[in-house]
Amino acid sequence: MEKEKWEELREKLFKMVSVGYLGDTISIAYDVIGTVALVLNLGAAFLSTFDNINGPLGGVFNSIEKWTVLFFAIDYILRAICSKCMYPDRSDFMALILYFFSFSGIIDLLSFLPYYMPFFFPAGAAAFRMFRVARIFRLFRINAYYDSLNVITEVIKNKSQQLLSSVFIIAVMMLASSLCMYSLEHEAQPDVFENAFSGIWWAASTLLTVGYGDIYPKTILGKVFGILLAFLGVGIVAIPTGIISAGFVEQYTKLKHMGDYAKSIDMHFIKVQLGMKDKWVDKKIRDIDLPHGALIAMIQRHGNTIIPNGNVILEAGDKVVIGAEAIKNDVPMHLKEVTLGETHPWCDHFIRDLDFPRQTILLSIKRGFRTVIPKGGVKLQKGDTIIVISRVHLPEEDEVEV
Repeated sequence: MEKEKWEELREKLFKMVSVGYLGDTISIAYDVIGTVALVLNLGAAFLSTFDNINGPLGGVFNSIEKWTVLFFAIDYILRAICSKCMYPDRSDFMALILYFFSFSGIIDLLSFLPYYMPFFFPAGAAAFRMFRVARIFRLFRINAYYDSLNVITEVIKNKSQQLLSSVFIIAVMMLASSLCMYSLEHEAQPDVFENAFSGIWWAASTLLTVGYGDIYPKTILGKVFGILLAFLGVGIVAIPTGIISAGFVEQYTKLKHMGDYAKSIDMHFIKVQLGMKDKWVDKKIRDIDLPHGALIAMIQRHGNTIIPNGNVILEAGDKVVIGAEAIKNDVPMHLKEVTLGETHPWCDHFIRDLDFPRQTILLSIKRGFRTVIPKGGVKLQKGDTIIVISRVHLPEEDEVEV
């Protein structure tokens, strides 16, 4: 029992720290606090580099960094605790190790650890301060809210092979250009082109069309080769640019037309509210015996929307949205809802005494807040709402299609 409570608590913590989980108010609030803390931290780090601003506001910037870094440290601990939820098919220890060495885990660690390291190793304060830049990578968590930002990740992932190939081509061209320029310029500039490797910087700045001008050829052949390489650099840079551009077009086209390739299935939904005596109350969803093809699509509890999973326990007062797949080639049923008025011909009569029209079946009676099973000895009363299946017109009827 204690283990189940711990698993339930860990699941709640995981939902809270998971960015983009919209089914819980606490999770949304935690995301907002995390984003505000990150923006304040980065803003303070940026503004503190201006002497005229850091002078009067230096204490404020230090306080912002202290408290936001503390939040990052707590966030790291919570994510480590919830690592099992990230890797449910691994053991607790292996899940923890996988989180520690994941890209997200390393960024989370570098978000707060460099701040505290100078207290233990004062000599390395400058080096530790450099690692604080890793905090900016936490901004990528905002991708969970914006599909347009997720497209960037998808494009790089889908085109990784082509991008690696283009980087390999650029690296080979840089090495070849460095060797050629060393052969042409070594005698004229022995201090600048001291060896083959010294030409790598010149090749990189020329191929990538930066051209700083700190290293340049002086011989005729060297200048001619430099011109040819500059023209070649325009095409070299265009390779990864074209790959990424084509990837964006493909990804957006896929998102736009995704619905055209999906199979459409009609679903019917109803919403029911659970009472104290309902059989589903205090049961986990996985323990409920639902008919084949039916599912619990959503749960509304105290104004919050809960995305159902097998471990969710239903409570009294929950509004449960139940969906069922439409039966192929099924003919819709037309139910009629009739509320009995004072002058209705069925009012104050027993059901067994009523002369129902042909092909009319009485299904249920709603009387106040309870449902009455229609039996012959039940007397219909003013205000009763009855549900019937009928192909003929009934007085005061409202038709409902199911």
